[in-house]
Amino acid sequence: MIPSPQNAESRPVSTYRAATAQAPASVRQTVDRRERLLRLAGFAPAAFFLVMILLPPLNHDVAAVLDFSLRWLAGERLYVDLIDVNPPLIFVLNLVPAAMARWTSLSPAQAMVLCLLGVAALLWLLTEALRRGRPEGAIEAATLSACVPLLLLVAGSDFGQREILMAMVAIPYCLLAARRIEGPEVERGLALAVALAAAVGFALKPHFLAVPALVEGLVLLRRGPARALRDPVPWAMLIAWLAYLAAIPLFFPAYVTEVVPLAWAVYADIHGPGPWRVLLTDVMGAAWILLLVAVPAALRRQAGAFGQALAVAAVGAFLSAWVQHKGWTYHVLPMTILGCAALVVVGARWADHALPEGRARAAAPMLAAVAAFGILVYEVRGGETPWRQAAFHGETGGRLTEWLRREAFGQDVLVLSPDIFPVYPALTYAHARQTLHTMSIWPLQGAYRDCPAGPAPYREPGQMGRVEHTLFQAVAEDFATRPPAAMMVARHANMPACGTRFDLLDYFERHPLFAEALEGYRSAGEIDGYRLFVRAW
Repeated sequence: MIPSPQNAESRPVSTYRAATAQAPASVRQTVDRRERLLRLAGFAPAAFFLVMILLPPLNHDVAAVLDFSLRWLAGERLYVDLIDVNPPLIFVLNLVPAAMARWTSLSPAQAMVLCLLGVAALLWLLTEALRRGRPEGAIEAATLSACVPLLLLVAGSDFGQREILMAMVAIPYCLLAARRIEGPEVERGLALAVALAAAVGFALKPHFLAVPALVEGLVLLRRGPARALRDPVPWAMLIAWLAYLAAIPLFFPAYVTEVVPLAWAVYADIHGPGPWRVLLTDVMGAAWILLLVAVPAALRRQAGAFGQALAVAAVGAFLSAWVQHKGWTYHVLPMTILGCAALVVVGARWADHALPEGRARAAAPMLAAVAAFGILVYEVRGGETPWRQAAFHGETGGRLTEWLRREAFGQDVLVLSPDIFPVYPALTYAHARQTLHTMSIWPLQGAYRDCPAGPAPYREPGQMGRVEHTLFQAVAEDFATRPPAAMMVARHANMPACGTRFDLLDYFERHPLFAEALEGYRSAGEIDGYRLFVRAW
């Protein structure tokens, strides 16, 4: 006899399943279909973000770094002809999609997205391999199956940023830390593969090392010094970092002698509200409030080692974001990714202990879907996805892309702007090559943190410092000797000390070479504050 719905709700789930097993095939099929639909629903948020990643625009910083690697592959010298404050590892890694774009039919953007999705797939496979043989309750298992791929893709518009790559590698690394604490023991090859992937991700920026420092501190505390120090994982990561550190002056001496002093002198204070005001920005504020909930919940011993490792990693992500004191979305997203991961792992583990086994097994697909949709709603409510994708073609970035495709497809372009977005990925989609030696005019912004007195807020060449004079001279000489097919000049120079008085075109026209070369160009209009010029001959 099939129980009524009212009786079914009051009975243990195992009794209900036993009764269902004796029911007609149509009833069993309905139950099975419901479970399959719930499991598919749990993967829907991950599928949503995957679609968003495949749609334009490619993240602006990702596109800019890829552009430098493409130019490096084409013969320009990194840190000599191409000046940027980022350490070399990200440019080395970007040689892979750059080579794919150069030697296959893939566009640079397609090659980049394919490589990034390949990284996400690899990290997902490593996580799944670490889960094998690990005791998991029904709800924890279903939640991890739905949420791990989602957390690897949830960055959406910021997918591919170095901070996001760091957060992505932290997920299998934290699970490995949990296995090192609680067992069962991990096969050495798998452990070293996860450690190497983590070492690469954490080496992308120096302050990312706060994450493994805290996680290894947790392992040391839980395992004790004797066992922890015999573990090959932290030593393998340390060897990888020391090898990379030694390689920088050996293969990129100009980074040490030229770029680091330049970054120290002019870059750090160009943008951002500062270390204290950044805590009150909307993006940063929402993230640390999330951590105030997730971290205390995860640090209880009964929460399990995986939740604890994710929680301390989220604290490391907070320190990494705070030290940059800018509060940009991609700086803060690792806090969100790791904080949400800790929260869902702890919540799933608690539910497994709170519910009878049969009820937990029955509820697992629905609770996993709820967790996944909760992450989706939390991210969409304050993030750029899907709003940036929906609006791209009608906004500045899309309009500049169309203009560049029409006027300078595959050709050289000079862009004088303080912005990375929307210059990138517009240049990327137009297959155009920026001729500026930096990604933007940031050295000029650093030189004009204080504005000279007088009607014209520009220093004369004899009054310029070395950084400003080098940029002033290089832009003029390149423009005169290798005239690009087109030029874009931003009206907004983003020089707060000078207000609206600083005009980039006026500034560079003071150089005779630049002024003479500009006579060979005609105005082609303006798009949202970007003055457009094309070569007239």
